[in-house]
Amino acid sequence: MSIVKIAVLGAGQMGNGITQVAACAGYQVTMIDIQQEYVDRGIAAIEKSLAKLVSKERMTQEDADASRARISLSIDRRVCADCDLVIEAVPEILDLKISIFQELDSICKPETLLASNTSSISISTIAEATNRPDKVIGMHFMNPVPIMKLVEIINGKETSEQTNATVIQVSEQMGKTALSCNDSPGFVSNRILCPMLNEAILTLQEGVAQPEAIDGIMKLGMNHPIGPLALCDLIGLDTVLHIMNVLHEGMGDDKYAPAPLLIQMVAEGKLGRKTGQGFFSY
Repeated sequence: MSIVKIAVLGAGQMGNGITQVAACAGYQVTMIDIQQEYVDRGIAAIEKSLAKLVSKERMTQEDADASRARISLSIDRRVCADCDLVIEAVPEILDLKISIFQELDSICKPETLLASNTSSISISTIAEATNRPDKVIGMHFMNPVPIMKLVEIINGKETSEQTNATVIQVSEQMGKTALSCNDSPGFVSNRILCPMLNEAILTLQEGVAQPEAIDGIMKLGMNHPIGPLALCDLIGLDTVLHIMNVLHEGMGDDKYAPAPLLIQMVAEGKLGRKTGQGFFSY
């Protein structure tokens, strides 16, 4: 099917990033959030990002202006009614996502594809809340969206081949590499990544090394662009804990149990960059 109009639910870091790359790819995009201040903050982030691309000569001012002109803003989800693809990028709360997908299912035309940017929640579970499980799919963008090349495409139990093919085509038009996997706790990316991050936290907890040494060893020895503890701070320690809990529960294996230090830091509100304090200070 042909995708012309896209809606993105959520104007936060992921939502505004997805909106930006979709608009730059030539799509008409509506960015939606529950409060005007969130939408205003999201579009300000996009305008700042576009200006940065122009200043670095990665984009012309004309193209930046054209991309901005393709973005509309709303606080009313009913504007999704005539969209061909809706990408949900709201917080990782299962009940919230289910209620949104139920609402979208009732609002959107029958052929509209519904995608979730979830990093860990089951696509099959989300799809069961709709009357179109064959048209529900995961589009897991990486942070920061305008820079990272991957979109992890997650097929639920009933996602159709046509839905998968269409979403891969859209992702590629956005300049991304789309790689597919089947629905499973943590999918591929976080099933492999988050246990490594958890192990780094355990290494710190057990006094094996200090944060600077742990991160330095992984950067210099394994050629990682960012150390695991700094990456936890970037992702958000609450998000890392959530994913570890999803893996632990979904796999039923204690090797996925979150580190006690991670649990403690989240309880203390030390969530990383967004709070100014995590394994490092910001």
